[in-house]
Amino acid sequence: MRLTKLIYSTLFFITAGALTLQAQETKTDKKDENKAVTEEIEVVRPYKPVLAEAVKLRRSPDLNTVKTYKAKFNYSLTDRKLGLNSDINKLQAQQVAEERAAELLNNYVKAGFGAPTTALLEGYVNIGRDEALQAGAFFRHFGQSGKLEGQDANQQQLSVFGRSIGETFTLSGRINYQRNGINFYGFNPSQPEFNLHPERQTLNFIEAEGEIVNKFTDDPDAFSYAAKINGYIWNDKYEAKEKSVVINGYVNKRISSFNLGLASSVELGNTQDQLTDVGNNIFKLNPYIKLQANGVKINAGINFVQEFGDFSSSRIFPAVTADFTLIPDYLQIFGELKGDVNRNSMKAFTDENPFLNANINIKNSIEKFSFSGGIKGTGGPGFGYKARIYHKKIADMPLFVNNFENPTRFDVIYDFGNMKQTGLEGEISIQVSNSLKWTGKLNFDDYQPAEESNSWFKPQMRLSSDLLFNITDKIAFNASVAIQDASKAKIYTAAPASPYLVPDPANETVVEVKGFVDLGAGASYKINNKFSAFARVNNLLGTKYSRFLYYPTIGGSVFGGLSYSF
Repeated sequence: MRLTKLIYSTLFFITAGALTLQAQETKTDKKDENKAVTEEIEVVRPYKPVLAEAVKLRRSPDLNTVKTYKAKFNYSLTDRKLGLNSDINKLQAQQVAEERAAELLNNYVKAGFGAPTTALLEGYVNIGRDEALQAGAFFRHFGQSGKLEGQDANQQQLSVFGRSIGETFTLSGRINYQRNGINFYGFNPSQPEFNLHPERQTLNFIEAEGEIVNKFTDDPDAFSYAAKINGYIWNDKYEAKEKSVVINGYVNKRISSFNLGLASSVELGNTQDQLTDVGNNIFKLNPYIKLQANGVKINAGINFVQEFGDFSSSRIFPAVTADFTLIPDYLQIFGELKGDVNRNSMKAFTDENPFLNANINIKNSIEKFSFSGGIKGTGGPGFGYKARIYHKKIADMPLFVNNFENPTRFDVIYDFGNMKQTGLEGEISIQVSNSLKWTGKLNFDDYQPAEESNSWFKPQMRLSSDLLFNITDKIAFNASVAIQDASKAKIYTAAPASPYLVPDPANETVVEVKGFVDLGAGASYKINNKFSAFARVNNLLGTKYSRFLYYPTIGGSVFGGLSYSF
C-alpha cells in the first residue's frame, strides 16, 4: 500500500516539474523578445526518505495470526461465618518472656578450726531442682576440747533422706546415724584429785523412718490418711542398749465443715543393761470430731492409752483443742485440755544429759492433767507473737541426781506422786526485711514436787534469742544469747535406799547450780557465689557455768573457716 502511494507521488511531482519548465521557457521567450531579464531558477524534486538499515524489516509480519494469553489462577476459599460484634474486644496481654531459671547452689561443704581445739566439718548434697523427687544427704563432725582432764567431746552425724511426690500421695523416708564421744570428766573444785583419769563413753544411735501422706484436696467430702513407722537402735560403750519401733497412723473424713477422724499409735520398746531388762510398750487410740467454720476451730475427742509389757494399765484422757479468731491474721485465742502417758527411754535421757550411770531405772510418766491457753497472731508484715500459760499435773516425773558412789555419773529417780508445774511461755519474731530478723523465747516455770524437796536441775527461767543482720549483700552478722536461772542439785551424804522409793532428807544436801548468761556472735563474708568465709565467738563474757553439777562447760571459744557451694 505504501509502495503504491510512493509511485503515484513520484509521478505527480515529475509531471508538475515538466509543466513548470515548459511555462518558464515560454515566458523567457516573450521577455527575450521584449527585453533581457535575469532570474534564479530553483529546481524542486520529490522527497525520497531513506531508512536506516537497523529498522528495516526483512519480511512482513503475519497480521492474521492472533494468540490469546490466559493466566492460570489457584483459589482457596475459606468458609468463615461473618460475625457482627459491636462490643469492645478484650485486649490480650503480651506474654512476658520466661525468666531465666536461677542457678541453684544446693550443695555445700564447710570446714572450720579454732581455739581451744575446735574442729568443724560439714557437708550437704542433694539432687537439685525436681518437683516430684527430692533426695539428699547431710554429714557433720564437730569436736572441741577444754582445759580440764578429759574435757573433750566430739559428735558425728550422717543423714540420708528422700521424698517422692505423686499425684495422690507423698512418700518420704530417712536414715540417720549419730555418734557422741565424751568423757566422764566431772570435776569437783573441793577435791581436785577426785577424778584424775576420766572414763570414756560412746553413744551410738541408728534410726530409720518411712511415711506416706495423701495430698490435700479442696473436696468438701475428702478422705485423707497418713501412716508413719519409725525404728531405732541405741547403745553405749558398756552394756546398755535399747530398741524401739513406733507406728503411727490416722484417717480423716471431711463432711462439709466437720471432720471425723481416728488416730492411733503403737510404741514397742525394750531397754537392757547389766542388771535391767525392761519391756515398755504403749498403745494409743484417739477418736475425734473437728469443727472448722467462720474463724472457729474445735477438736474434741478422747485419748485411750493402754500400757503393756512390764507395765500394765488402761487410762482415758480428754483431748480437746479450740481456736477462735477475733481479728483475722492479728489476734487468735486458743486453748487445750489433754492428758497422756509419756514413754521414757535411754535415748531421751542421754539427749538431755549424756553423763548417765549404768542400770538406769526405766518407768513411764503420766501426764494426768494438762491445760494451756493463750493468744497468738501477727502485728503486721514480719511481726508475729505467741503467749500462753499452762498448768500440768505429772505423776512419776523423771529427775537427774548425782550417784552416791561416783558423783561424776547421774542416776534417774522419779518424783513419786503428782508433781504440779505452772508456767508462762512467750515467743516473738520480727523480720523487718530479708536483711534483719530477730526471734526470742522466754519460759517461766514453777515446780511443786510431790515428794522431792526440789525439781532437780529444773531452772525456773530460761531465755533464748537470735539476731540475723545482713549489713550488705556480702557481709552478714549474727548473734545469740542464752540465759538460764539457777537450779538445785541433790548430793547424798549416805547411800540411798535401794530400790529408791521416797527421799530421806537426813541423807541429802542441796547444792545450788548457778545461772549463767552465754552470749555469742558471728559474721560471714561472701567472697563470690561459691566461696564464703565465716567466724564465730562463743561465750563472749567468759562466764564459767555448769548445766549439771561437776560438769563445767568449756567456756569461751573462737573458730572460723570457709564454705564452698556447688
